[in-house]
Amino acid sequence: MAAPVVKRVMRFPVSKLGVGSFRVESSLAPKVANRVFSGIQPTGVPHLGNYLGAIENWVKLQDEYSSILYSIVDLHSITVPQDSGKLRQNILEMTASLLACGINPEQSVLFQQSKVSEHTELAWILSCLTSMPRLRHLPQWKMKSSGQKEEGSLGLFTYPVLQSADILLYKSTHVPVGEDQMQHLELTQDVARIFNNHYGHLFPIPRAILSETKKIKSLRNPIAKMSKSDTQTLATVSITDSPEDILLKFRKAVTDFTSEVTYDPETRPGVSNLVTVHAAVTGLTVEEVVHQSKGLDTARYKYVVAETVIEKFTPIKNEIERLKAEKGFLEQVLNCGAEKAKELAGPIYHEIRKLVGFS
Repeated sequence: MAAPVVKRVMRFPVSKLGVGSFRVESSLAPKVANRVFSGIQPTGVPHLGNYLGAIENWVKLQDEYSSILYSIVDLHSITVPQDSGKLRQNILEMTASLLACGINPEQSVLFQQSKVSEHTELAWILSCLTSMPRLRHLPQWKMKSSGQKEEGSLGLFTYPVLQSADILLYKSTHVPVGEDQMQHLELTQDVARIFNNHYGHLFPIPRAILSETKKIKSLRNPIAKMSKSDTQTLATVSITDSPEDILLKFRKAVTDFTSEVTYDPETRPGVSNLVTVHAAVTGLTVEEVVHQSKGLDTARYKYVVAETVIEKFTPIKNEIERLKAEKGFLEQVLNCGAEKAKELAGPIYHEIRKLVGFS
């Protein structure tokens, strides 16, 4: 079945992509057409760290690779309790946000994970090749399960296998990941090798595209990563925050008692986090930001950083709000993307079924 055509001329903001630099891991992967896969959980509108750490790099990759799949991984999101109505809203808000940030469905396949059933079917096959001790070794299981009142769910324990299925289902060759996700990609590489050894060579060994972009820290605790789940409302900047809220959050950002603007993450994490944000948003290097900020005390510097963030996000915020009002269009984008994803996954999954012995 041919994918339905989205009947709308897409207008995407042009982002300044000065921060994203990448390195690709070496690999003995077979020579196949390059294909990128990455996923993002539907947590609603992304925050500053999501944008600078992942989404902006996704936009840049669209001009570097001819085959890219970006999935809103709603199956992964239910490894922790979700309100069904809120989840539906978050899926559409994430779709609107990705489009507004510059993800173009004409360059990438943007789709909702649960609409392509082959993801879960392949996950079952791969789970039968993955040992429990291998999954227990992953730090995310210990970290996420320890934060729950009850023992972690089976889904939380096995979601790295589903993550492997997400990647391998499309014979993906490259995966943009942060350093904290490398162990999950290594699991995918191991599972691909096990499958190939057991059933016959099918999967390329996916390689990591490691972004050099710095992690954005909490504005209230610059030792911790910026997170939407942070209980401190002033800690996290959403890309749809009002200019007044952004200014307030940066004004209240934790720094120290030294007024000079310097970059030293070990001894001055708060100020260094502001410098990282400033550099990432403007496309300048850390050294250039520090040089330009000579003579400013940290109180004044907070206003400078806030203004650069406001300038960056205002057009994106406006586009998100416009797209959120067009629910039918957002659903059409996801449906169209799911059809395209199925067209890619179908023949590969047919090969998998034959090798396993299902058909």
